[in-house]
Amino acid sequence: MEYKDTLLMPKTGFEMRGKLPTKEPGFQQRWQSSHIYEKMLAKREGCEPFVLHDGPPYANGDIHLGHALNKILKDVIVRSHFMDGYYTPYIPGWDTHGLPIETAITKLGHDRKKMGISEFRKLCYDYALEQVERQKKGFLSLGSVGDYDNAYVTLTKEFEEEQIRIFGKMAMDGLIYKGLKPVYWSPSSESALAEAEIEYHDIKSPTIFVKFMVKDGKGILDNDCAFVIWTTTPWTIPANLAICLNKDFTYALVETEKGKLIVLEELMDSLFDKFGLETRNKLATFKGKELEMITCAHPLYDRESLVILGDHVTADAGTGCVHTAPGFGADDFFVGQKYGLPAYCNVDEHGCMMKEAGEWLEGQYVDDANKTVTQKLDEIGALLKLEFITHSYPHDWRTKKPIIFRATTQWFASIDKIRTQLLDEIDKVDWIPKWGQQRMHNMIADRGDWCISRQRAWGVPIPIFYAEDETPIMDEKVFEHVAKLIGEYGSNIWFEKEAKDLLPEGYTHPKSPNGIFTKETDTMDVWFDSGSSHTGAMLKKGLSYPADLYFEGSDQYRGWFNSSLIVGTAVHGQAPYKQVLSHGFVMDGKGVKMSKSQWNAVAPGEITKKFGADILRLWAASVDYQADCSMSDEIMKQVSENYRKVRNTFRFLLANINEEDFTKEDLVDIATLPELDKYMLLQLNEVNDKAKKAYKEYCFADVTTMLTTLMTNDFSAYYLDYTKDILYIEKKDDVRRRQVQTVLYHAVNVLMRLWAPILPHTAEEVNDFFHGEEESVHLGSFASNLVIEHADEIKTDMERMLLLRSDIFKALEEARGEKVIGKSLEAHVIVHVSDEDRALIEKVCGSHFHQWLIVSKVSFSVDELTPYEVCSASVEKCDGHVCPRCWNITDSTAEDGLCERCAKVLKA
Repeated sequence: MEYKDTLLMPKTGFEMRGKLPTKEPGFQQRWQSSHIYEKMLAKREGCEPFVLHDGPPYANGDIHLGHALNKILKDVIVRSHFMDGYYTPYIPGWDTHGLPIETAITKLGHDRKKMGISEFRKLCYDYALEQVERQKKGFLSLGSVGDYDNAYVTLTKEFEEEQIRIFGKMAMDGLIYKGLKPVYWSPSSESALAEAEIEYHDIKSPTIFVKFMVKDGKGILDNDCAFVIWTTTPWTIPANLAICLNKDFTYALVETEKGKLIVLEELMDSLFDKFGLETRNKLATFKGKELEMITCAHPLYDRESLVILGDHVTADAGTGCVHTAPGFGADDFFVGQKYGLPAYCNVDEHGCMMKEAGEWLEGQYVDDANKTVTQKLDEIGALLKLEFITHSYPHDWRTKKPIIFRATTQWFASIDKIRTQLLDEIDKVDWIPKWGQQRMHNMIADRGDWCISRQRAWGVPIPIFYAEDETPIMDEKVFEHVAKLIGEYGSNIWFEKEAKDLLPEGYTHPKSPNGIFTKETDTMDVWFDSGSSHTGAMLKKGLSYPADLYFEGSDQYRGWFNSSLIVGTAVHGQAPYKQVLSHGFVMDGKGVKMSKSQWNAVAPGEITKKFGADILRLWAASVDYQADCSMSDEIMKQVSENYRKVRNTFRFLLANINEEDFTKEDLVDIATLPELDKYMLLQLNEVNDKAKKAYKEYCFADVTTMLTTLMTNDFSAYYLDYTKDILYIEKKDDVRRRQVQTVLYHAVNVLMRLWAPILPHTAEEVNDFFHGEEESVHLGSFASNLVIEHADEIKTDMERMLLLRSDIFKALEEARGEKVIGKSLEAHVIVHVSDEDRALIEKVCGSHFHQWLIVSKVSFSVDELTPYEVCSASVEKCDGHVCPRCWNITDSTAEDGLCERCAKVLKA
């Protein structure tokens, strides 16, 4: 007889190798064709809702690893809350207006300036929807579940309609206004930008020190004196209208070989060393306030520069005499307003000097003008010093090119009027990590009014009409009329129709007696689009306000979190979110930020083709995502190895409760299980509780660590190791075998549900072989804890038993090292324990202590043996012969040398 054929070896079709890239598309197709998302909602109808509002990614190009990290973790959040009993509607969204799409259309050969704006916008519209479909496939390939068939897209007329209403409400509440002030201006984009569209990079800039000769010293200074100013933007000197001092600083008038110079007294020596001036005869000192209203001659033009005072003047750089051009800086603009100075701007939308700057400068780009202005100042003897410095400078985050500050007439949303309310709302939100609260507080506390107008073609129009005297019309009826028009026809109608055709029929206005109206041509900042999504997507689609959670990258504190807070608070009186969770950036294995120019920007699709989506998901759930996290081929191989351990444990569990061998009817009453089994179920209960709590707290790495540890250490390396002797050797319906199978059944049931949010494809495959109650594991819930009486007593007993086991395993290892034994089944363990421990061993293991230790024989000695921590023990080679069926050493004389147990099983 072949005794191996009599063993009940594990059997399952659940493969050792996951073949995820091959299998996962099939699961995804199954979920889509069976409408799994709709079934999930139906299953939880009437339950407490949990709404994660999706921050819309920009619809341009394939998804990248940052997208993947974000969308995977959102999916984990949605799925885990569903499993925890919540009603979890999840509506994905896309941001679809703005410059990148205009640029993409231009690169395809379409010139915006040579075609009708409506025609160009239609090209942008079609392109954007193509990108949405492209990215949707990418997100679905990650195993994401949601209402993808009814996603919100900011270009749809339904969304735009609500955005116009939001603008109208804010306008009627006095929060929208048109004003002339310096804004971030991108010559490369030919448009104003918001703070969220700015990023900083180091650049090398010229820095110059220039003399402004006194023209009218007001009886304090003579005309042979000069104020020394400093600037890193020589191109702004032609727009200088003033020199700003600090009223409380002390300024020195010093005679030098370059004339009588006025600088901050405390900087005098360091400055004159820089200028190479040896003569330093201090003639007088003045407080800044004594020099107010003195005038100087502009060194380049026949006009005056006024000496004014401002608190923004510091002593940490420059000369203490600040060059002031109100058309090119926020501080300059606001201090200039106090003195009635105009926001003079002589640079056009391309960043080129205008005619007003003079023929010698006209048409030059600002960078080129730096050199020309500096040379001119040097020629006339006004230049004291030219240096070059490297410093951080704002850039357009899309074109990556430097921006300028430029005074233009723009539309603004007032932050100042609601700043206190915004700060109060920030304090009510639960920020994760906690530093997010202070970060957002500082951003709102320090930010100026929001420039919301853009000089772009592809965007939602600013719905403003102008009367004949150019007065903007703020009329609730007009805003509502435009909203309905756009809701019916889409925003292109604004560009296709004349102003009179867009106004309500018969509309009149006292400032347009001839019935002539014009319309605004600027479009809205795309952050206003996405910042309106709580209304255009959540409320419009029947969800509540505020959302339970916003979750995006940490850059969105200045982006979507920020704009959504402003718009939501302005329109609805409270923040649009209860919780805000953020994640870091994806770095390569060396800690370098992902970029398209390097391998580290490998597309998620390449990773899922090689490893599978569940491996990528396991990576996302395993990293400390709230900080920057690394990705590399080596990291993915390590994650794959962790997945393999998890999968193989599932495979062993399933293989020993396969359908031919075990059904639910074979489950044993938990109350009748021995403590060894109950202890494993208690371990399962504990992890079940902790994992569910960790899911709620968004601590996904804790979930993966707990589950992996339980499966590989507690089950695979411990419980499953010693119970093989029971599962393989005993007869099919043996009580002890059914007890072990009961533990395995409950382990699969609990663990596949706990893994389901992170490994949805694998959990579904496990459920297919487990033959769970639901058609899909994703329509179920986390398992309830098993009821086990005397839990504390069992834990105490097993903690002591495991200490004893640890000591005996040390003795076995030493015996193996000394070549006394090879395999553990060759061992005869002699152990000396206390009477209490002997009684405990009898209680927990009965006559199967040797089986629990995976040795052939255990004897108890009254004599002290080799001492270990809690007992003493020795190991010798077991006498007897090897049973050909179970491989235990026996002295049985049964047929063929079988041990008594195997002989009995075969006889039965």
